[in-house]
Amino acid sequence: MTYCVGIKLNAGLVFLSDSRTNAGVDHISTFRKMIVYERANDRFMVLLTAGNLSISQSVREILQVEQLKDADGKEPITIWNARSMFDAARVLGQAVRHVYDRDAAALKASGVEFNISLIFGGQIRGEGMRLFSVYSAGNFIEATSETPYFQIGESKYGKPVLDRVITPQTPLAEAAKCALVSMDSTMKSNLSVGPPLDLCVYEVDRFQTDKMACLDHNNPYYRMLHTSWGQKLREVFDSLEDPVWDDAHTETPLLAQHPVHKPLKKITRPDERLI
Repeated sequence: MTYCVGIKLNAGLVFLSDSRTNAGVDHISTFRKMIVYERANDRFMVLLTAGNLSISQSVREILQVEQLKDADGKEPITIWNARSMFDAARVLGQAVRHVYDRDAAALKASGVEFNISLIFGGQIRGEGMRLFSVYSAGNFIEATSETPYFQIGESKYGKPVLDRVITPQTPLAEAAKCALVSMDSTMKSNLSVGPPLDLCVYEVDRFQTDKMACLDHNNPYYRMLHTSWGQKLREVFDSLEDPVWDDAHTETPLLAQHPVHKPLKKITRPDERLI
């Protein structure tokens, strides 16, 4: 399994991926899930992949040279000449379908589903930043101000902190910290997600970045974040009042009366019914 997250903010973009791939508890390998495409002062794009590793690697390889031919007979579109991130995402979608047409039948005959999910985002000169989630059929959706991030892979453990923290106004540094907390929470609960972690932060209208890092458990910042987050969560938990079941005084009674919903009715006799 894997976990990747891409975040779109007013100030820029944040991408984070793990690198663990496993085919059972005794067969764990490391493969990078992030690839960065950059032409300084023209375009900056990041691709994150999850799912079947052979499919992901094929899509990444084909994407470098994939051409999207429109009916108007103009020059084929590639990720290197696309005029918009939408067109670049169309090229990526076609690359996914290219691999599907080539491999899906053989995979199915071997009992393997065609399984891939991707996050693709960046900025091409002449338009703003854009972030897409791409599915196995090559179709995609785009991030909005209401949904400013996408996750792929083992997403459930890292989602709560993103929902509580991330908005389009979140500063880049805070968003990077939040993404790392999200990843740390995922690794705490799921052994199929693990380091090293690839982190990439892009500032709006730069069309390039030097903010790229690879982190493992020995990285000083990650070690501090992992330890502090666990300690602070425990401190906050301990500060919450325990539920009170008797008539003791409390400003937050657990057994407050509700006008509609009542406590669950117990069945005490064989002939008794809930309704």
